Amino acid sequence: MTRAMGAAMRRIHVGNALSAFGLGFTVPYLYVYVAQVRGLGAVTAGLVLAVFAVAALIVLPFAGRAIVRRGPLPVLLVALVTAAIGALSLGLAGSAAAVLLSAAALGAGQAVMQPALATMIVDCSSAETRSRAFAMQFFLQNLGLGVGGLIGGHLVDATRVSSFTLLFAIEAAMFLLLVVVMVTVRMPHSPRIGAAPAASAKGSWRQLLGNRAMVQLCVLGFVLFFACYGQFESGLSAYGVEAAGISTSALGTALAANTAMIVVAQFLVLKFVERRRRSRVIAAVGLIWAVAWVAAGYAGLGHGSQEMATAAFISTYALFGLGEAMLSPTVAPLVADLAPSGMAGQYNSAFALVKQLALAVGPAVGGPMGASLHAPYIVTFLLFSLGITVLAVRLGRQLTEAQDQPWLARSRVVTRGGAAEPVPAEA
Repeated sequence: MTRAMGAAMRRIHVGNALSAFGLGFTVPYLYVYVAQVRGLGAVTAGLVLAVFAVAALIVLPFAGRAIVRRGPLPVLLVALVTAAIGALSLGLAGSAAAVLLSAAALGAGQAVMQPALATMIVDCSSAETRSRAFAMQFFLQNLGLGVGGLIGGHLVDATRVSSFTLLFAIEAAMFLLLVVVMVTVRMPHSPRIGAAPAASAKGSWRQLLGNRAMVQLCVLGFVLFFACYGQFESGLSAYGVEAAGISTSALGTALAANTAMIVVAQFLVLKFVERRRRSRVIAAVGLIWAVAWVAAGYAGLGHGSQEMATAAFISTYALFGLGEAMLSPTVAPLVADLAPSGMAGQYNSAFALVKQLALAVGPAVGGPMGASLHAPYIVTFLLFSLGITVLAVRLGRQLTEAQDQPWLARSRVVTRGGAAEPVPAEA
């Protein structure tokens, strides 16, 4: 990595931390703010959460093309300003219409930030440093969300609207501070190792859909986010309360255990996954999450004590965190390595779109099941986790050596005395 790439990467990591820190101030309290503090009711609060997903689904297809044509930095700056306006407006909004419009702006801005920042990481990293860069991104995101949520919890007061307005103002200020940081970034471009034939760099959804490996990764990604992230604050929490008798404080402990596992394990896990086939790492995550669902099943359907049920439930969230730590240096770099030269933005946006779809469908399916159909809920998502393993093994058959084992491909290039060439993925 050159000095310019290193300087740009440090600013990008600062940006990731700032954006997550700002989001942490408001995300845990959004429902309470809309439904109770503003007195707009549970229906409006639910619509706000839906608007976030809908806004993301609308803007992401266009974001990919914009990143390809204009570059990730200008797109990121527009997204940040849009999100800042949305956050500040949400803190001041008093009517349902104003809240929903503000949520749409905030949701659209947040959604576009993800592929823009991911593309900047790709452009500012080399094949040797990419996995570590994405692991650092995930680490800082979780740390920022946790710290922001902790501070926000001490500032907020459900009896005072002004305390929530302050939280949204802080969130907006973090986005604007990130604008200041990002305008100083000078975007270098780095070569990528690849072993597939060259493809057109024109941004085209038809070309993306013609890439069988990318399509399979998107299907796998949908199942990953549906079976894990889509259940955290919906089906799994409802199941814990209704089936396992988990208290709200224990639920908070479980969420903290998830974050703590990610923060503690991220770089320990990184050394392990960097020398393994990416497809096998993802397959292993499916097995780990299957164990997590078995633990959840024991918590709600077993006949142990309440203390054992609570411990099993907290273990479920911790095991999910371990799997997340393994995925962060694996999936995002794989998306980048599947993208033909110049199309990383479109591929990142497509994968972000799949993620948003899963996060929209996951709670809608898992919430009612977790609350009332306890045994079917556990069995269903246990099977989804095992399905992750099957899909990952199948994906591995579509990947080139450079995509599935980039460390081995780099070693062979060095042994032969050659240089890594930027060759795009197979279509």
